[in-house]
Amino acid sequence: MADLFDRPGETPPDTGPRPLADRLRPRALSEVIGQGELLGSDGPMGAMLAAGTLGSLILWGPPGVGKTTIARLLADETDLTFVQISAIFTGVPDLKKVFEAARLRRQNGQGTLLFVDEIHRFNKAQQDGFLPLMEDGTILLVGATTENPSFELNAALLSRAQVMVLTRLSLADLELLAQRAEAELGKGLPLDGPAREALLEMADGDGRALLNLVEQVAGWNAGEKLDVEGLTKRLMRRAAHYDKSGDSHYNLISALHKSVRGSDPDAALYWFARMLEGGEDPRFLARRITRMAVEDIGLADPQAQTHCIDAWNTYERLGSPEGELALAQAVTYLALAPKSNAGYVAYKAARVAAKATGSEPPPKHILNAPTGLMKEQGYGEGYAYDHDAEDGFSGQNCFPETMKRPVYYLPVERGFERELKRRLDYFVKLRARRQS
Repeated sequence: MADLFDRPGETPPDTGPRPLADRLRPRALSEVIGQGELLGSDGPMGAMLAAGTLGSLILWGPPGVGKTTIARLLADETDLTFVQISAIFTGVPDLKKVFEAARLRRQNGQGTLLFVDEIHRFNKAQQDGFLPLMEDGTILLVGATTENPSFELNAALLSRAQVMVLTRLSLADLELLAQRAEAELGKGLPLDGPAREALLEMADGDGRALLNLVEQVAGWNAGEKLDVEGLTKRLMRRAAHYDKSGDSHYNLISALHKSVRGSDPDAALYWFARMLEGGEDPRFLARRITRMAVEDIGLADPQAQTHCIDAWNTYERLGSPEGELALAQAVTYLALAPKSNAGYVAYKAARVAAKATGSEPPPKHILNAPTGLMKEQGYGEGYAYDHDAEDGFSGQNCFPETMKRPVYYLPVERGFERELKRRLDYFVKLRARRQS
């Protein structure tokens, strides 16, 4: 395995054609496109390099934004031996060999920058194995991940490394990259303006994907410049990056939920459509929008939950794609419904109180007494039957006798909860009158 590791200054022999992405790999950090906020003189990584205080790093970002390239260039900048492994293909015996080689280099006065691609795929024990070598300076660890480090990496590892966030490339970044590719190829792409923009959008913020597309398009004998229709006929549109079990899944459902909560039907429909286009299970979306109705609308619009359940049932009967329209209409309804989390807040407060007073018995006057012994113990004694009381309301205490009466539910002045607030205020006044 050691023969496969790269070292600063080494260039692999030209044994055949090299992909365009490899030929355009930046030779200095200043050539990296799209990560100026990170690598600039005022950025966190730029400042660390200027001060000579580079420590272990976790590079977190989507595919094709330069994580591997930056790691290689950091090794060059710090005169460290660059060693690259992938968590997918590296087992415990391989790690031991890598660590031993790093120790030998250190004894010979040479440091090691160990780049671990897909580091989140290592289990806890494997992640813990890096800690001693990071602490004694045997390795400077640079891990790369597309997943949220706070969920996927051990706290001990995160405490010894700084997380650097890399962003997807903008259309301007991709255009600059395309221009570099054209200079390297010695010719322009056979595309008109709108087709060129469509090509950039197909890359979906992924520089590596763009260079692969550019290399493919540059090889066409188009004769004259192609328009968007000509481009799409020859080139399949690249699927948007979406991992149904990873970060994108949680990011997009969060965007959908907050768009509904923010009463923005257009944004809600957009994120709903993004998830469907990414291959999300419509049943998962049906479940989540029903949860939104319960959590963020509640009794401000009691019909919202029913509307979601009906849409869910409609989807189950019709299937895709027709049934997805019912779910889309439910999303629109929720976005425009009056919002209230008063019921949700009251529920959580009651759960907290129940946990704190879990052994307190109910007052005896609201307990049934089906046996003589229970009657002797005072069960049901003094109970006031509400239907016999004036206004159908007795005002009797229903909390444990040792517990001060709390207030959990505070309805808002929106939607149907405006009516519920009026009713609640009425009963509060009646209770005070009965007790006095």
